[in-house]
Amino acid sequence: MCEAILDAVEHRAAGRQVRRVRVRVGALHRVVEPAFDQAFALVSEGTVAAGAAVDLVVVPAAVSCADCGHQAEATDVLATCAACGGTDLEVAGGDELVLESIQLRNGKR
Repeated sequence: MCEAILDAVEHRAAGRQVRRVRVRVGALHRVVEPAFDQAFALVSEGTVAAGAAVDLVVVPAAVSCADCGHQAEATDVLATCAACGGTDLEVAGGDELVLESIQLRNGKR
């Protein structure tokens, strides 16, 4: 996942040094921020994104209960329905993976 994001970052940066990266990731990916930061730091070592900070935005999934019709957003899609405790849930979205933006460094480094 981090390698794919790095490819997109390098393409956008076009050789310029990157200071910050903002990534939107769906809850279904079950990304843990400290692990993601560490993985991105490892794959970006020696690239234009080396040392760049990562802002991770987790996007919840839309959950609809087939038992009672309750609809909500959830970051834990393995949960039960908050209204009735039902487990027959339909999940939509939450599978996004988008490089939202990069911030370039000022000056040379």
